[in-house]
Amino acid sequence: MARLSQARLVPVNKTFEDRSPLELLHWAKDMFGDRVAAISAMQESGSVLCHMIARSKLNIPVLFVDTGVMYQETLDTRDRIAREYALNIVTLTPRETMQQQTDRLGVLYLSVDGQKQCCHMRKVEPLLQVRDRYDALLGSLRRSDGGKRGECPILAVDPEMNALRINPMAGVDDDQLQAYIREHRVITNPLHGQGFSTIGCNRCTTPVLPTEPKRAGRWRHLGPWSMYCGINPTDVDDATSQAIELPQDLVDRILGQKTDFVI
Repeated sequence: MARLSQARLVPVNKTFEDRSPLELLHWAKDMFGDRVAAISAMQESGSVLCHMIARSKLNIPVLFVDTGVMYQETLDTRDRIAREYALNIVTLTPRETMQQQTDRLGVLYLSVDGQKQCCHMRKVEPLLQVRDRYDALLGSLRRSDGGKRGECPILAVDPEMNALRINPMAGVDDDQLQAYIREHRVITNPLHGQGFSTIGCNRCTTPVLPTEPKRAGRWRHLGPWSMYCGINPTDVDDATSQAIELPQDLVDRILGQKTDFVI
Protein backbone atom coordinates (compact mmCIF):
# COMPACT_ATOMS: atom_id res chain seq x y z
CA MET A 1 0.00 0.00 0.00
CA ALA A 2 1.12 3.57 -0.68
CA ARG A 3 0.19 6.88 0.90
CA LEU A 4 -1.67 9.36 -1.30
CA SER A 5 -1.96 12.84 0.19
CA GLN A 6 -4.01 15.79 -0.98
CA ALA A 7 -0.79 17.71 -1.56
CA ARG A 8 0.39 15.10 -4.07
CA LEU A 9 -2.83 15.56 -6.04
CA VAL A 10 -2.24 19.27 -6.70
CA PRO A 11 -0.47 18.79 -10.08
CA VAL A 12 -3.09 16.26 -11.24
CA ASN A 13 -5.91 18.59 -10.23
CA LYS A 14 -4.33 21.37 -12.29
CA THR A 15 -4.25 19.20 -15.41
CA PHE A 16 -7.86 18.12 -14.86
CA GLU A 17 -9.26 21.66 -14.86
CA ASP A 18 -9.65 21.54 -18.64
CA ARG A 19 -11.40 18.15 -18.64
CA SER A 20 -15.15 17.94 -19.17
CA PRO A 21 -17.35 16.05 -16.68
CA LEU A 22 -17.82 13.24 -19.21
CA GLU A 23 -14.07 12.97 -19.75
CA LEU A 24 -13.53 12.76 -16.01
CA LEU A 25 -16.18 10.05 -15.71
CA HIS A 26 -14.43 7.98 -18.38
CA TRP A 27 -11.08 8.55 -16.63
CA ALA A 28 -12.57 7.31 -13.36
CA LYS A 29 -13.97 4.16 -14.96
CA ASP A 30 -10.72 3.44 -16.82
CA MET A 31 -8.65 4.05 -13.69
CA PHE A 32 -10.72 2.21 -11.08
CA GLY A 33 -12.86 -0.28 -13.01
CA ASP A 34 -15.39 -1.91 -10.71
CA ARG A 35 -13.79 -0.22 -7.69
CA VAL A 36 -15.55 3.09 -8.41
CA ALA A 37 -19.09 4.14 -7.49
CA ALA A 38 -21.07 7.36 -7.59
CA ILE A 39 -22.93 9.03 -4.72
CA SER A 40 -26.18 10.89 -5.30
CA ALA A 41 -28.68 12.43 -2.91
CA MET A 42 -31.11 12.90 -5.81
CA GLN A 43 -30.73 16.65 -5.99
CA GLU A 44 -30.27 18.46 -9.32
CA SER A 45 -26.52 18.03 -9.70
CA GLY A 46 -26.72 14.43 -8.50
CA SER A 47 -29.46 13.73 -11.03
CA VAL A 48 -27.27 15.16 -13.78
CA LEU A 49 -24.42 12.93 -12.63
CA CYS A 50 -26.75 9.92 -12.86
CA HIS A 51 -27.81 10.95 -16.36
CA MET A 52 -24.18 11.32 -17.49
CA ILE A 53 -23.31 7.86 -16.15
CA ALA A 54 -26.29 6.32 -17.93
CA ARG A 55 -25.64 8.28 -21.12
CA SER A 56 -22.03 7.07 -21.19
CA LYS A 57 -23.02 3.43 -20.48
CA LEU A 58 -20.24 3.18 -17.89
CA ASN A 59 -21.98 0.64 -15.65
CA ILE A 60 -21.08 2.55 -12.49
CA PRO A 61 -23.28 1.85 -9.46
CA VAL A 62 -24.88 4.78 -7.66
CA LEU A 63 -24.95 4.86 -3.86
CA PHE A 64 -27.94 6.52 -2.21
CA VAL A 65 -28.07 6.99 1.55
CA ASP A 66 -31.64 6.76 2.80
CA THR A 67 -31.55 8.28 6.27
CA GLY A 68 -35.04 7.01 7.04
CA VAL A 69 -36.39 10.55 7.14
CA MET A 70 -36.12 11.56 3.50
CA TYR A 71 -38.88 13.39 1.65
CA GLN A 72 -41.07 11.00 -0.33
CA GLU A 73 -40.32 13.09 -3.44
CA THR A 74 -36.64 12.22 -3.04
CA LEU A 75 -37.35 8.50 -2.79
CA ASP A 76 -39.65 8.71 -5.81
CA THR A 77 -36.90 10.50 -7.77
CA ARG A 78 -34.44 7.74 -6.85
CA ASP A 79 -36.83 5.05 -8.04
CA ARG A 80 -37.67 6.85 -11.28
CA ILE A 81 -34.00 7.46 -12.13
CA ALA A 82 -33.16 3.81 -11.43
CA ARG A 83 -36.01 2.65 -13.64
CA GLU A 84 -35.77 5.08 -16.56
CA TYR A 85 -31.98 5.34 -16.70
CA ALA A 86 -31.48 1.61 -16.02
CA LEU A 87 -28.97 2.38 -13.26
CA ASN A 88 -27.92 0.15 -10.40
CA ILE A 89 -28.82 2.34 -7.43
CA VAL A 90 -27.68 0.83 -4.13
CA THR A 91 -29.58 2.16 -1.12
CA LEU A 92 -27.68 2.28 2.17
CA THR A 93 -29.48 2.71 5.49
CA PRO A 94 -28.58 3.45 9.14
CA ARG A 95 -28.50 0.64 11.69
CA GLU A 96 -31.38 2.19 13.66
CA THR A 97 -34.64 3.78 12.64
CA MET A 98 -35.08 7.41 13.60
CA GLN A 99 -37.49 6.34 16.34
CA GLN A 100 -35.00 3.85 17.77
CA GLN A 101 -32.27 6.48 17.71
CA THR A 102 -34.53 9.04 19.38
CA ASP A 103 -35.62 6.59 22.06
CA ARG A 104 -31.98 5.94 22.86
CA LEU A 105 -30.39 9.39 22.47
CA GLY A 106 -33.19 11.96 22.30
CA VAL A 107 -33.86 14.42 19.49
CA LEU A 108 -30.28 15.07 18.44
CA TYR A 109 -30.87 17.52 15.59
CA LEU A 110 -32.11 20.26 17.94
CA SER A 111 -28.54 21.23 18.92
CA VAL A 112 -25.40 21.93 16.87
CA ASP A 113 -23.40 19.06 18.39
CA GLY A 114 -26.39 16.76 18.19
CA GLN A 115 -26.89 17.60 14.53
CA LYS A 116 -23.32 16.55 13.76
CA GLN A 117 -23.83 13.28 15.64
CA CYS A 118 -27.17 12.63 13.96
CA CYS A 119 -25.78 13.30 10.47
CA HIS A 120 -22.81 11.06 11.12
CA MET A 121 -24.99 8.17 12.27
CA ARG A 122 -27.62 8.52 9.56
CA LYS A 123 -25.52 9.62 6.58
CA VAL A 124 -21.82 8.89 7.09
CA GLU A 125 -22.02 5.54 8.89
CA PRO A 126 -24.26 3.96 6.22
CA LEU A 127 -21.68 4.95 3.60
CA LEU A 128 -18.92 3.42 5.72
CA GLN A 129 -20.65 0.06 5.26
CA VAL A 130 -19.02 -0.08 1.80
CA ARG A 131 -15.67 1.38 2.86
CA ASP A 132 -13.64 -1.57 1.59
CA ARG A 133 -15.63 -2.02 -1.60
CA TYR A 134 -14.51 1.10 -3.49
CA ASP A 135 -11.25 2.97 -4.06
CA ALA A 136 -12.98 5.99 -5.59
CA LEU A 137 -16.32 7.74 -5.21
CA LEU A 138 -17.82 10.10 -7.77
CA GLY A 139 -19.74 13.06 -6.37
CA SER A 140 -21.68 16.03 -7.72
CA LEU A 141 -20.15 18.90 -5.71
CA ARG A 142 -19.88 22.19 -7.61
CA ARG A 143 -17.94 25.34 -6.80
CA SER A 144 -20.98 27.38 -7.81
CA ASP A 145 -22.70 26.09 -4.66
CA GLY A 146 -20.49 28.53 -2.72
CA GLY A 147 -19.39 28.27 0.89
CA LYS A 148 -16.66 25.69 1.45
CA ARG A 149 -17.52 24.19 -1.92
CA GLY A 150 -16.25 27.33 -3.62
CA GLU A 151 -12.76 25.81 -3.59
CA CYS A 152 -13.82 22.22 -4.23
CA PRO A 153 -11.02 20.24 -5.94
CA ILE A 154 -11.74 17.73 -8.67
CA LEU A 155 -9.78 15.07 -6.79
CA ALA A 156 -9.83 14.94 -2.99
CA VAL A 157 -8.81 12.32 -0.45
CA ASP A 158 -11.38 10.90 1.93
CA PRO A 159 -9.51 9.38 4.91
CA GLU A 160 -12.62 8.06 6.64
CA MET A 161 -13.64 6.08 3.55
CA ASN A 162 -10.00 5.55 2.53
CA ALA A 163 -11.02 6.45 -1.00
CA LEU A 164 -10.44 9.11 -3.61
CA ARG A 165 -13.35 11.51 -4.06
CA ILE A 166 -13.82 12.61 -7.66
CA ASN A 167 -15.90 15.71 -8.39
CA PRO A 168 -16.29 15.78 -12.19
CA MET A 169 -18.83 18.62 -11.99
CA ALA A 170 -16.72 20.92 -9.82
CA GLY A 171 -16.39 23.51 -12.59
CA VAL A 172 -20.01 23.38 -13.80
CA ASP A 173 -21.78 26.65 -13.00
CA ASP A 174 -25.50 27.17 -12.41
CA ASP A 175 -26.27 28.21 -15.99
CA GLN A 176 -24.44 25.21 -17.43
CA LEU A 177 -26.24 22.88 -15.02
CA GLN A 178 -29.68 24.20 -15.97
CA ALA A 179 -28.81 24.11 -19.67
CA TYR A 180 -27.87 20.43 -19.39
CA ILE A 181 -31.07 19.65 -17.49
CA ARG A 182 -33.18 21.35 -20.16
CA GLU A 183 -31.31 19.86 -23.13
CA HIS A 184 -31.46 16.30 -21.85
CA ARG A 185 -34.73 16.57 -19.93
CA VAL A 186 -33.02 15.24 -16.83
CA ILE A 187 -35.25 13.73 -14.16
CA THR A 188 -35.07 16.06 -11.16
CA ASN A 189 -36.52 16.14 -7.67
CA PRO A 190 -39.87 18.02 -7.82
CA LEU A 191 -39.01 19.73 -4.51
CA HIS A 192 -36.65 21.99 -6.45
CA GLY A 193 -39.74 23.52 -8.02
CA GLN A 194 -41.22 24.14 -4.57
CA GLY A 195 -38.52 26.46 -3.27
CA PHE A 196 -35.94 23.91 -2.14
CA SER A 197 -32.50 24.87 -3.44
CA THR A 198 -30.94 21.93 -1.60
CA ILE A 199 -32.70 18.85 -0.26
CA GLY A 200 -31.85 16.66 2.72
CA CYS A 201 -33.78 15.07 5.56
CA ASN A 202 -37.36 16.22 6.12
CA ARG A 203 -36.55 17.19 9.72
CA CYS A 204 -33.84 19.66 8.79
CA THR A 205 -34.52 21.02 5.29
CA THR A 206 -36.84 23.87 4.34
CA PRO A 207 -37.45 25.98 1.21
CA VAL A 208 -35.49 29.20 0.82
CA LEU A 209 -36.42 32.69 -0.29
CA PRO A 210 -34.97 33.95 -3.60
CA THR A 211 -32.85 36.44 -1.65
CA GLU A 212 -31.35 33.82 0.67
CA PRO A 213 -28.16 31.77 0.21
CA LYS A 214 -28.68 28.34 -1.35
CA ARG A 215 -28.03 26.46 1.87
CA ALA A 216 -30.13 28.71 4.13
CA GLY A 217 -32.76 25.99 4.29
CA ARG A 218 -30.43 23.41 5.82
CA TRP A 219 -30.69 23.23 9.63
CA ARG A 220 -32.35 26.64 9.64
CA HIS A 221 -33.36 26.13 13.28
CA LEU A 222 -29.70 26.00 14.32
CA GLY A 223 -28.67 29.32 12.83
CA PRO A 224 -25.53 29.79 10.69
CA TRP A 225 -23.38 27.28 12.59
CA SER A 226 -24.57 24.12 10.83
CA MET A 227 -24.13 24.11 7.08
CA TYR A 228 -23.06 20.59 6.11
CA CYS A 229 -23.81 17.00 7.09
CA GLY A 230 -20.24 15.72 6.82
CA ILE A 231 -20.74 13.06 4.15
CA ASN A 232 -18.44 15.10 1.87
CA PRO A 233 -15.08 15.56 3.65
CA THR A 234 -14.16 18.71 1.75
CA ASP A 235 -17.23 20.41 3.26
CA VAL A 236 -15.88 20.16 6.79
CA ASP A 237 -12.12 19.66 6.69
CA ASP A 238 -9.00 21.32 5.38
CA ALA A 239 -7.81 18.25 3.53
CA THR A 240 -4.34 19.53 2.58
CA SER A 241 -2.64 17.37 5.22
CA GLN A 242 -4.99 14.37 4.85
CA ALA A 243 -4.04 11.13 3.13
CA ILE A 244 -5.37 7.71 2.15
CA GLU A 245 -3.72 4.31 1.56
CA LEU A 246 -4.12 2.65 -1.85
CA PRO A 247 -2.14 0.01 -3.78
CA GLN A 248 1.17 1.39 -5.03
CA ASP A 249 0.42 0.67 -8.68
CA LEU A 250 -2.91 2.49 -8.43
CA VAL A 251 -1.31 5.53 -6.79
CA ASP A 252 1.32 5.55 -9.56
CA ARG A 253 -1.37 5.49 -12.25
CA ILE A 254 -3.38 8.26 -10.58
CA LEU A 255 -0.28 10.45 -10.35
CA GLY A 256 1.03 9.43 -13.76
CA GLN A 257 4.30 8.12 -12.41
CA LYS A 258 6.27 4.89 -12.08
CA THR A 259 7.83 3.83 -8.79
CA ASP A 260 11.28 2.26 -9.04
CA PHE A 261 11.89 -0.18 -6.22
CA VAL A 262 15.45 -0.98 -7.31
CA ILE A 263 17.98 0.14 -4.69
